[in-house]
Amino acid sequence: MSCIASAETARISLATSSRLLLAIIGAASLAACAQSPAGRQRADLAPTTRQTAIERPHRVAALHPRPIYRPHRSHDVASAKQTSSHGVASFYSDTETASGEKFDKNELTAAHPTLPFGTRLRVTDVSSGRFVTVRVNDRGPFVRGRVVDISPSAAEALGMVDKGLANVRLDVVQ
Repeated sequence: MSCIASAETARISLATSSRLLLAIIGAASLAACAQSPAGRQRADLAPTTRQTAIERPHRVAALHPRPIYRPHRSHDVASAKQTSSHGVASFYSDTETASGEKFDKNELTAAHPTLPFGTRLRVTDVSSGRFVTVRVNDRGPFVRGRVVDISPSAAEALGMVDKGLANVRLDVVQ
């Protein structure tokens, strides 16, 4: 092999080696970008225990069928005191309320989507005229067309246990 041919072969192998080295460096940098800190941060934010999940309701809300917390807006209360609302009421049972209280089917309580916890509502069945005053301690209902969920004892006072649903008028008492 001539001197010129061996120099040409060395130059080609040097060019091939350089290209291979550049390809390895490029692949390594792409792999480093794929493992960005944002992906690791998301994993670090995931709750690891039930207690952590309770402390971070925004994480639980994605898995829970109804929102855990809605911010209190004072103008909602003011507008609710001036007018009454009409709609369909249903009754429910649950183990724990959104306010943190344990659900008691014997208390006169209700679930409302926006009113603050502790608000007293007069729920009147428009067909019979019967009414009951309940305390809001939960969030709901989350079925279109329903305005309030009431406890079984409140439903019994309205006489709607057999029907399951009733057309009602809601008036804020306090």
